[in-house]
Amino acid sequence: MAYPAKYRYTREHEWIDADGKTAAIGITEHAQDSLGDIVFVELPKVGDKVEKGKVFGSVESVKAVSDLYSPASGTVTAVNEELTTAPEKINTDAHAAWIMKIELSDPGAMDGLLTADAYEAYVKEETGH
Repeated sequence: MAYPAKYRYTREHEWIDADGKTAAIGITEHAQDSLGDIVFVELPKVGDKVEKGKVFGSVESVKAVSDLYSPASGTVTAVNEELTTAPEKINTDAHAAWIMKIELSDPGAMDGLLTADAYEAYVKEETGH
C-alpha cells in the first residue's frame, strides 16, 4: 500500500494533510481495511475545538465502532457532509475521503507525527506483514 508522502500519520491510524494553517484529516487505508464496510461516520461540528490526541468523532463499521483521534489541535472549519449519506466513500478511497478540516492552532503540530514510510513500517510491525 502506498501512503501519500505529503501526509503525516498517527499510531491511531489517522492522516493529516496540512497546507499552511489549515489541514484535512481522515483515516488511513489500513484503518478502513481493518474496519471493513463503514456504515456511519460521527462528524464534529464546524466551530468545534479539537485537541491533539483527543477524540473528535467515530466511525462505525459492520465489525465495530472506533473512535477518531485528532492528529493536531485547532478549530473545525469544515466537515465532509457527503459522509453522512455515503460513509462508504472512506472504503472506496480512504486517503481522499477527508472527515474534517481544521485551522491549526499550532502549525508545528506536524512534528512528531509519522512520515508515510514510518507509518508503513509501523503497520507492518503491528500486523506482522
